Amino acid sequence: MGNKITVTATIIAANKKVWDCYTNPKHIVNWNFADPSWHCPSAENDMRVGGTYKARMEAKDGSFGFDFEAIYTEIVPDKKFTYEFGGRMATVKFDTTGNQTTVTVTFDPEAENSLELQQQGWQAILNNFKNYVEKN
Repeated sequence: MGNKITVTATIIAANKKVWDCYTNPKHIVNWNFADPSWHCPSAENDMRVGGTYKARMEAKDGSFGFDFEAIYTEIVPDKKFTYEFGGRMATVKFDTTGNQTTVTVTFDPEAENSLELQQQGWQAILNNFKNYVEKN
């Protein structure tokens, strides 16, 4: 698959809030999309090793959509988790200093889109996450 891709954002919020907003489906549906023309109408999260994460991502005009599904392989509460999706792996880390939490997502790229496009898309989702947490 080649090299991993990493995206990061520093959020002005305590670790517990950042972890909850990242892992709780009632929050996930509010930030899990790369562009304002998209949305995440549903999400489920069984946060345990072997548990499944599911999110539906769709264009708001109904022209396209897909289901993202992953299986957790490692969870360290409030610190990090790793999941497998379609033969690829991703790790999400939460590093807190004071009232700031840095979220770092490192993932295996896929072969269909350029590395730059994948990095931009995942960074856009993480930026949406940062904005959501800081405004709520």
